[in-house]
Amino acid sequence: MIRWFAFVVGLILTLMTTMSASADPSANEVAAIFAGLKSENAPGAAVLVIRDGRIAFLREYGVTDLRTLNKINAQTNFRLASSTKQFTATAVMLLVRDGKLHYDDHLTDIFPEFPAYGKPITVRNLLNHTSGLRDYEDLMPQPPAGRPSDKIPQIHDAGVLKLLEQQTSGKFPAGAKWDYSNSGYAVLAMMVEKVSGEPFGQFLQERIFTPLDMANTIAYEKGKNEVTHRAYGHSRQRNRWRETDQSATSAVLGDGGIYSSLEDLEKWDRALRNHTLLSEAEMQPAVTPVNPPQGQPYHPDGTPAAYGFGWFLNPYHNHKRMWHYGETVGFRTVIERFPDDKLSIIVLCNRADLNAEQLSLKVADLYLVQR
Repeated sequence: MIRWFAFVVGLILTLMTTMSASADPSANEVAAIFAGLKSENAPGAAVLVIRDGRIAFLREYGVTDLRTLNKINAQTNFRLASSTKQFTATAVMLLVRDGKLHYDDHLTDIFPEFPAYGKPITVRNLLNHTSGLRDYEDLMPQPPAGRPSDKIPQIHDAGVLKLLEQQTSGKFPAGAKWDYSNSGYAVLAMMVEKVSGEPFGQFLQERIFTPLDMANTIAYEKGKNEVTHRAYGHSRQRNRWRETDQSATSAVLGDGGIYSSLEDLEKWDRALRNHTLLSEAEMQPAVTPVNPPQGQPYHPDGTPAAYGFGWFLNPYHNHKRMWHYGETVGFRTVIERFPDDKLSIIVLCNRADLNAEQLSLKVADLYLVQR
């Protein structure tokens, strides 16, 4: 009788597993979302879906640039833009784990020369976008009319800090409101440099990329390193593609300067899933939404937002989600993780006419919506 019961239970479990597996979409269903990107002479995208810790879908579309027409592949490195922020946050969290930084340390504790308005701003405020720092893009000198964006001198993280030091106040008192801040993440990169005693990019290599064998992922610094297997950004202008790879803000590392590939980001996703760099408890602040006193955070498009440290946390169709998008001249990226569903979706585009987030959510619908 016991043997029979065990057999029946085993059969039920097998059937449940089979049914669960059959509920997942086919590769053809996922591929149909990106079918329009197939090309031998246009920029495109790289797409990765990870389900239950395994690669469920991996496809590449288009070319890295219009000069070589090299095909995009899993090793092609794209500029992540603001998807970089999860790595900057992790660098800070590693220093907190080391005891060299604390979330409640103040900006002026690290940079004593910073004006008095920085005294209430904490590391936590910088991480969760409640610092009130002004946008450095608004503080930069404006270029002469008609000058191409790729001919404008680039600003670096240290330059962002210097611009902020020239101000006498922030946009609002620290902690009062939520306001997405590229300035805050540039300052965090400078904090990592100051506290660790080494360049930000070197710290990322030593503490994140090398331990995870992300061999081709780098914080790109022109003249100091090179991006291997590099994709160049493009924009469509007057029905023609134009390379639009760099802008005046492209050299700022902390808010968007990392290049990476599907191959390396699969390793990053695995490390997050297995808590390789930070324990589950150490990651908790990163996945806890900030709740500022002056109301609900909102995305620029007016939809509700939730943010931790380097991750948006607003759910999707009631599914728990940690995610981030990146948008910069010529690139669109998104990294979506649904931890309870054991589903991750990564879309990297080297063309500005695509919405990587919308594409990723179309894929998510195939997996998460009842079929």
